[in-house]
Amino acid sequence: QLKLVESGGGLVQPGGSLRLSCVASGFNVDRFAIAWYRQVPGQEKRFLSCIDGNAGTGTDYSSAVKGRFTVSRDDAKNTVYLQMNSLKSEDTGVYYCAGRSQGLETTCGAFVKFGEKGFTNWGKGIMVTVSQ
Repeated sequence: QLKLVESGGGLVQPGGSLRLSCVASGFNVDRFAIAWYRQVPGQEKRFLSCIDGNAGTGTDYSSAVKGRFTVSRDDAKNTVYLQMNSLKSEDTGVYYCAGRSQGLETTCGAFVKFGEKGFTNWGKGIMVTVSQ
């Protein structure tokens, strides 16, 4: 069974940092495109970042987080990380990691364009609150 589990969320002050982890089980994370999304109440999930599969290092970021967030992967730990710096109050929300591969296609560009529907395997999410 393919499973993703997020951790590392919590309360942080504006300007602070957090690192989220997404641990995969049941599959090799380096063979999937892995994305991060954020959701706030009453809104759809919004794309934040993605890292290519097939042991690739290609990444993609939304304009809202580019330059502040960094996605990375540790194949030995079967884990993808989202390092979040210079956090703002508007970064508050539930953070989800999601994975997808389709045959030999594992690049983010193939799936991100479809929004959250582009990803088939989702974690349960973790709350991040940025507040004084």
